[in-house]
Amino acid sequence: MAKLRYLNIVATSCMPGDEAKFDKWYNEVHIPMLMKYKGIKKVTRYKISEGSKVKGQYLAVYEFDSQEAMSACDASPEFKAAINEMNETWKGHMFEIPWMMNCAPIKTFGK
Repeated sequence: MAKLRYLNIVATSCMPGDEAKFDKWYNEVHIPMLMKYKGIKKVTRYKISEGSKVKGQYLAVYEFDSQEAMSACDASPEFKAAINEMNETWKGHMFEIPWMMNCAPIKTFGK
């Protein structure tokens, strides 16, 4: 049976023409920096399908084993380093985070 995990879901949009730079940075710099925080167990990125009725181009789903691990992430040195690097890399040409949310597990269904 799959472990029920707490989720932090972040929607992002980048400027037209920045998609390749944004994807490379997110995949090769941002996520590896965040994954140094031991509380993050898995990250999955998605491209939001055209015609979806939500704001954003991409989703990043961060998985945690507990509410405590998810809540402590923002205060961790790993998170702070990743945010500082993000602000330095994207200063003056920042991407947008139109929404984010935290989710607590209830039950998993599947085959």
